[in-house]
Amino acid sequence: MIWTRIVNFLLGRRPAPPPERVALVVPAHAGPLIRRASELPEDAHAAPLPRFRSSAADASRPARSDRQLDQRRQKLQRAFTPSQPVRDERRFAGRKETLVSLIRAVEEQNLHAVIFGDRGMGKTSMLHVFSRLAREARYIVRYTSCSETSEFDPIFRAITADIPLLYHADFDPTSEEAERGGTLADLLPEQTLTPVRISESLARLSGTRVLIMLDEFDRVQSIDFKRSIAELIKNLSDQSIPVQIVIAGVAGNLNELLEHIPSIRRNVAGIPVTGMADDEVRELIHMGEGASDLTFTDEARDDVVNAAQGSPYVAGLVAQYAASDALDRDSTEVETRDVHSGITRALGEVKVRMGPASQLHLRVLLADVPPEAVAPLAQEGLRNFGMVHGGSPSDTKRAMVIARAVEAGVLAADQSHGGRDFRFTDDSVALYLWLAACLV
Repeated sequence: MIWTRIVNFLLGRRPAPPPERVALVVPAHAGPLIRRASELPEDAHAAPLPRFRSSAADASRPARSDRQLDQRRQKLQRAFTPSQPVRDERRFAGRKETLVSLIRAVEEQNLHAVIFGDRGMGKTSMLHVFSRLAREARYIVRYTSCSETSEFDPIFRAITADIPLLYHADFDPTSEEAERGGTLADLLPEQTLTPVRISESLARLSGTRVLIMLDEFDRVQSIDFKRSIAELIKNLSDQSIPVQIVIAGVAGNLNELLEHIPSIRRNVAGIPVTGMADDEVRELIHMGEGASDLTFTDEARDDVVNAAQGSPYVAGLVAQYAASDALDRDSTEVETRDVHSGITRALGEVKVRMGPASQLHLRVLLADVPPEAVAPLAQEGLRNFGMVHGGSPSDTKRAMVIARAVEAGVLAADQSHGGRDFRFTDDSVALYLWLAACLV
């Protein structure tokens, strides 16, 4: 820059004048977009954005003074997990008799098993805990969550890829194939797998037992897939192959999951997962208290039990929301008011998950009938796989509420019982009606 100025001076050049300042004209409609923060109206800073209330790090080291509160929130996140299945048996409340029945069916009777029940009853949690116990007993366990597009070939190629050649009778443990980590999948043909081919391959297993978990079996749309599973179960049983299949899905009874495979019922143990007893729900809350360093008053605990109606999902959801509200007011004791707030939040979540038709049916019904009048029907539906008995003709009040619910589309006649009983068209509606009645 200095040399440039010297050259310009010797040549008689004058420096260029500085550019004129140009005023920026801002259109009226664009002004708010580019104003400085200091020019914003005072009320723009009145409502700060919401913030996360705890750290995502396992070892929280917040600089604020509420470090203990953050730690309690982190513990609460792990204490009640309504949106996730239980994987740790230390957090598995109740269901001990059901779990014993499942273990005995598999271990002592060499049966395959079908776990069935309503949504939110803890079937997946039971599968995960059962799987962990089986692995402790040295079983090879393969868990698969089914979907609408599940197909036999890819599922069983993935399953056999988890079974080492170490346990194949035709391979010595010191063989090259076994030592380099070969699996049963390496022996499968390239052609599409069939139950016969899989049975032939599994028949050569030795020195171990295998458990195949097929969760959410009710989602499967393919009849061919279900029939292939049925044929495989029959082959495994007839040949005493040390491989057992455990199926889990939403159903009111065994026949709903095995409608296409009646011939194998003698090879299968039906394990119903019904609503939890009140004492089991209290056990769930007690475990959550220990894990979160919070306590529920007796009244608050009773309110959660009443709202849950045996559902571990609802119990965990309401308890989590209630405990969070208690922490919001800087208390480690969960009271009735916190549970009522938790039920209100749960109501919003349940309603959002309803389809448009169900929301319309609900509005039509509640415009004519208050929640407390429908509460007995909703409670019965939650305890009975969505089913509601028609009741005695002399019970005119119940008959009137049922008639209004049918007109609104909330209930429909159940033809399997001769049309005398009814079923909720959406189980979320039954839950919403019950929770709404709990706030009255």
